Amino acid sequence: MGAAKPDAGDRVSSSRSSGPAALLSAFSQGLNESGISEGRDARIEHRSADGHYDRLPALAKELVDLNAAVTAANFLPAALAAKAATQTIPIVFLSGSDPVAAALVSSFNRPTGNVTGIASMFTRLGSKNLQLLHELVPQAAVAAVLMNQTNPNAAPQMNDLQAAGPVLAVQLEVFGASTPNEIDEAFAKLAQRRIGALVVTADAFLLGRRDQLVALASRYRVPAIYPQSEYVAAGGLISYSASLRDGFYQTGIYVGKILKGATPGDLPVMQPTKFQLFINLKTAEALGVTVPPTVLDLADEVIE
Repeated sequence: MGAAKPDAGDRVSSSRSSGPAALLSAFSQGLNESGISEGRDARIEHRSADGHYDRLPALAKELVDLNAAVTAANFLPAALAAKAATQTIPIVFLSGSDPVAAALVSSFNRPTGNVTGIASMFTRLGSKNLQLLHELVPQAAVAAVLMNQTNPNAAPQMNDLQAAGPVLAVQLEVFGASTPNEIDEAFAKLAQRRIGALVVTADAFLLGRRDQLVALASRYRVPAIYPQSEYVAAGGLISYSASLRDGFYQTGIYVGKILKGATPGDLPVMQPTKFQLFINLKTAEALGVTVPPTVLDLADEVIE
């Protein structure tokens, strides 16, 4: 979380809950394209809570104590911890939540204080995700919702899904999962109750456990829709979202601009202009799911 002046040896620090190599590479690409070379112009300090959000305040304070010049906070829990830790160090967040509702910024167009960033709005896609899942498994009258309830964006995601449930005549059952064991237990309960569909909500911890989630969905033969395409690349059935990689790339650009002299107030909160639908037809076949042509025609990428 953070960065200093664009001089050799200056420090950019980062607090992240999940950081696959491809996403960090996208961040570095954005930084480079803004004119900042990692290693030559800035040094990055990474910190990860590994899905334990209670650790984030201490990590944020640690990075503030390093006197970094910019904080790159990936996902809402890290962004909130960063904002609580400093009123002066610029913060660039990447959040799936509405940053105004989450009190990160006062407005999208003219953020005030020391915070700006990229709002991917993953948490506002519950209605669309439930609709797509319903089209794939219309016979499922009950859908499970897998949610890390320790995440502050859990409530807005659930509100969005609950608004869509009655419209589609789909009942929702929530399963909490904030540890690997709780994920295992949730799938076992889901199977016991013979629930025929699953919505996985946006959460950095769950993203970091995507291989486990995809394997369990396959084992229990549960059609699931996921909040990022990384799940589908790992063997998941379907996802609908903005590109997470693009979010990391734009975060790098904003960090670079601040290192070159911009202030957070100069940089409006960015929102995605495109949402992408990914479908894994191999997984659909293995689960016995027929993807309707109306859904297939909308797909941006199909894995065959």
